[in-house]
Amino acid sequence: MREGIAGGTEAGTDPIDAARRALASVGTFLMPAADLWRSIGADTDTWGRFSAHWEELVPDPYAEEQGVHRLRRYGRFRYRVADGALEPTAHREFVQPDDSNVLYLGRDRHFEPLTAAFLEDPLFERTMQQVGRIAPVLDEAPEWTVWVHPFRVVGSADNEGRPTPEGLHRDGVTLVGSLLISVDNAVGGESSVFGPEGDRLVTTTLREPGTFLLGDDRCTWHGVSPIRPADRGKPARRDVLVVTFTPSAPCGGP
Repeated sequence: MREGIAGGTEAGTDPIDAARRALASVGTFLMPAADLWRSIGADTDTWGRFSAHWEELVPDPYAEEQGVHRLRRYGRFRYRVADGALEPTAHREFVQPDDSNVLYLGRDRHFEPLTAAFLEDPLFERTMQQVGRIAPVLDEAPEWTVWVHPFRVVGSADNEGRPTPEGLHRDGVTLVGSLLISVDNAVGGESSVFGPEGDRLVTTTLREPGTFLLGDDRCTWHGVSPIRPADRGKPARRDVLVVTFTPSAPCGGP
């Protein structure tokens, strides 16, 4: 891990500023859980309530085609920089740019929307607002398109869980973040971010709930290694929240 990409911030230092500096200079930042919790006012009780929404995810039929047991939901939003407003937009198919996910080129995917309870959870909106404070370091757009993906990947003794079955990839956005919600009975799950020349910027295993890995998706590539059960008699589970920010196109673009 390169120096300056990650690490706890000193008391009184805004971790959002640390994230901005690292993204602008290196292209990635690993925010420790303590900093994220402090930024959004989380504690053990509120995080437990937030993580319970992952019990409401539904199977991803497209991942099943690749032999991956994954559950998810999906939501779209507009984020306005001036006042930090996060507004849901019409639910529609999920389409990634042609040069990003090689598994689904030219394919529209339809996922169940986020639940009302998820949308109303204060930690969700606070987290999005913190990312919204970071994004302008990459682009001065006044409004951003936000995609929100809560994921659960499950692995078993005879079928490893693959968080990124497409392998090392980009998402075709500007800012991408992977927030660890919880992990249980899992080994593996190593996250790596690479620069445009293939240089490894960071490799880490997210273990503490609230740890947040951010990347400038325009100039980095990322991937996560498979998970396997530590106790082979029980499933392995890895819950994350993936969020992406892209400047909104004028006149009602994507």
